[in-house]
Amino acid sequence: MKRDLQDYIRQVQKDVAGRLDLTRNVSDDEIRETIFQIVQNESGGQRMTLSEKKLVIESVYNSMRGLDVLQPLVDDPSITEIMINGPHHVFVEQDGRLYQKDVSFETNEKLENVILNIVSKVNRTVNEANPIVDARLLDGSRVNVVLPPIALDGPTVTIRKFPEDPMTMERLIRYGSLTPEAAEVLERMVRAKYNIFISGGTGSGKTTFLNALSNFIPRDERVITIEDSAELQIKGVANLVRLETRNANMEGKGEVTIRDLIKSSLRMRPERIVVGEVRGAEALDMLQAMNTGHDGSLSTGHSNSTKDMLSRLETMVLSGNSIPIEAIRQQIASAVDIIIQLTRLRDKSRRTFEITEVTGYENGEIKLNPLYRFVEQGEDADKRIIGNLVRTDRPMVNTFKFRMAGLSDQV
Repeated sequence: MKRDLQDYIRQVQKDVAGRLDLTRNVSDDEIRETIFQIVQNESGGQRMTLSEKKLVIESVYNSMRGLDVLQPLVDDPSITEIMINGPHHVFVEQDGRLYQKDVSFETNEKLENVILNIVSKVNRTVNEANPIVDARLLDGSRVNVVLPPIALDGPTVTIRKFPEDPMTMERLIRYGSLTPEAAEVLERMVRAKYNIFISGGTGSGKTTFLNALSNFIPRDERVITIEDSAELQIKGVANLVRLETRNANMEGKGEVTIRDLIKSSLRMRPERIVVGEVRGAEALDMLQAMNTGHDGSLSTGHSNSTKDMLSRLETMVLSGNSIPIEAIRQQIASAVDIIIQLTRLRDKSRRTFEITEVTGYENGEIKLNPLYRFVEQGEDADKRIIGNLVRTDRPMVNTFKFRMAGLSDQV
């Protein structure tokens, strides 16, 4: 952007602030109209094209009510992730690849103002005393913020965007993430109230897959979702309760954790509990809920493999509870029915790598029965991986929930 245009944008910002009392509840339309009048009628001697005027109007509005230079990136549907490493280094993920964008904030303070604008809208706080926070944009996109002195090179912001339309199994099939056969089996598993864990590494698509899977929940059930930052987009369920954690205030009071919300949800007559992500001691409460009549629960967790997910669950339970490891493994084996392992392959595509049945506990170990596995068949001319989720030769063991639900037990 030309230097004189940047100076003019700053002047218009001052003029808007001079005309409007921004301490009162000024509407977005009022701010936009004021900016438009200033640019159209009082261009300050600036010779500007129509496109430059539009750029000024959008830039001033975004700096006051939007996300400043980030707003066009947030509005771009082809961008799935935005990474800000200090005011002058902005990267995006686009079509599965990382690119540095030629945009920057003028100062640390401008970036910090955008951060405060984001977190305040979801009743979160971030400051030197509380330099790390998870929040979300109004469209549901997930935001993580780390401030100095923890972040050495300036405020760091990571925005994981979500599509306006919730992900569906049909689209996952179209993208090659799984096969129509596997999707049909998963639909019956959800309807039959199997307890399902979705595991995978960072960026493997766990929340996206959970959104798609949740669309199979029957419309007449009472569903409670529990998340750190509300991201799930469950459509078509009328009896839906959405719960979100809360950070402690400046005095260290008022915190509401995932564990608190799971315990509270059990008193709300849920037919299903959906936990966005299990990370700590709340894993025990989730397992106990699954073991005490709340079948059909869905959740996600970070792991590199199905076995790793079981080890992580053990560690999470141990982190806040004094329970023998054998008792923990028995709890996991009786609570979790199915683990879906997702992965991000070397061509950056996200695939369903394994669908595994948990069949029980024997000789100190949780027994696993792989039902589907991803089989790579090679690469095409563009180095994209060719492969499919293939049914193993092992029959499913625990099919009684299918029969109880009056559904086919063929897997």
